[in-house]
Amino acid sequence: MAEVLFYHLTESRMEDALPDLLEKSVARGWRVVVQAVTPERRDALDQHLWTYKDDSFLPHGSDADGGGALQPILLTIEPEQRANDPHVRFMVEGAVPVDLTPYQRGVYLFDGDDPDQLSTARERWKAEKSAGHAVTYWQQTEGGRWAKKA
Repeated sequence: MAEVLFYHLTESRMEDALPDLLEKSVARGWRVVVQAVTPERRDALDQHLWTYKDDSFLPHGSDADGGGALQPILLTIEPEQRANDPHVRFMVEGAVPVDLTPYQRGVYLFDGDDPDQLSTARERWKAEKSAGHAVTYWQQTEGGRWAKKA
């Protein structure tokens, strides 16, 4: 079973929080897939990850570009995409995977000000817990750090 983390964004945007979490995953030697809801969002994330910080580099690519198997971080909209044999699956802004069983870790990153994303996160919490995954809930503090709440 996977460890499933729910990250509740209350102090920053997803674009600001995601790169740090991806850096930590890559530093651990994990291959990652990031699932967005729309092709436009996937493509915007692709561009953002090239420019989010001047002194950092996140090796990544989009499944729209091909060569997904070579990517340490693969961006997709496909709920079953596993071309890069990932250890971790990130779901952003309400994206829902088919099954997290093949992963070491699943991460839901959702905006606390978006009622649809909150609703999806609550539904996924119940679904992942009943599937037998170890689930934890993290919320941002005022300083933008993560505090474990459940």
